[in-house]
Amino acid sequence: MPTSLQGIEDTQTLAQAIVDTIHEPLLVLDAEFRVLAASRSFYETFQVDPEHTMGRTLYSLGDGQWNIPALRLLLETIIPERTAMDGFEVEHDFPGLGQRTMLLNARKVIYERSTNTTILLAFTDITARRLIEREKQELLEHTKELLALQQTLLQEMQHRVANSLQIIASILMLKARAVGSEETRQHLRDAHQRVMSVAEVQAHLHASGGVDKIEVRGYLTKLCGGLAKSMIGEDHPIALEVVADDGEIGSDKAVSIGLIVTELMINAVRYAFPTAKPDARVLVTYKSAGDGWTLTVADNGVGKTPDLAPGKQGGLGTVIVEALVKQLGAKMKVQSDGGVSVSITRAAAALLPQAA
Repeated sequence: MPTSLQGIEDTQTLAQAIVDTIHEPLLVLDAEFRVLAASRSFYETFQVDPEHTMGRTLYSLGDGQWNIPALRLLLETIIPERTAMDGFEVEHDFPGLGQRTMLLNARKVIYERSTNTTILLAFTDITARRLIEREKQELLEHTKELLALQQTLLQEMQHRVANSLQIIASILMLKARAVGSEETRQHLRDAHQRVMSVAEVQAHLHASGGVDKIEVRGYLTKLCGGLAKSMIGEDHPIALEVVADDGEIGSDKAVSIGLIVTELMINAVRYAFPTAKPDARVLVTYKSAGDGWTLTVADNGVGKTPDLAPGKQGGLGTVIVEALVKQLGAKMKVQSDGGVSVSITRAAAALLPQAA
């Protein structure tokens, strides 16, 4: 048989037990905002005792410290209209606590058999939470300021680097025109091309916003287009084509790949077509496979490879390409059959031999 409460005293005892069980400070007020009950947590949190709390109006507790305008707004204006209110934030110097930020939850209880009303008022201290949020916001704003400063410094550095590279390239061309030795002139022109390659890489990375990854097709197309303009003359036309997939590569590796393409282009233009050829062509391809890739520079020239031929003592171009290939952790393969094809392959990480 289900049991029921025997009388009003049992009901009050149960109600008080429920109030005391609640972890957060809780007040039970009548329609005149007098305290009918308070939870144990309320007494402990605000360091008050029942004798100076029960039966008194909320606004008169202590020395009137609870006469808070925001609290009056909640109890006298909002609650009568809405019956309930959750998350009403109040920042105040609360008795026994000091300056605190509290969330107030309030409910007006209306009884079926009585005209009396009761208001339940609960407090949640969110001071620490708000402090953390403010600190996070300040940290975020400080980080944004640092990032903005970093971007400004990066742009300034890129601008200075670009200017310096242009100055060096101009000096090399002036020297190339001034020297009498054809061999020295050619070396200076080669050096000019290498500087312009670095300048093209730097300009592309700057246009990409300094991102960690760049799209290879657009990068190689722009790089090779710039090289073609400066290396291929109208009296000796050579078609240049770039075929690349949608792969991306780290901006740090893009510099090495750009310099490799420059060196191979120099070799192709210098040696592949000693005489004019109507269908002269250099094809640059890039294929990605996971984090691996293959870069190929191939021409349809005479098949002469003085710098890159196996077993031969290479010049500066060979030294540069071999060093860059090693730096990339890649392997190089040279084929000469109706032209020269140089492939640089970086195996995917899953295919690389594991260290013992």
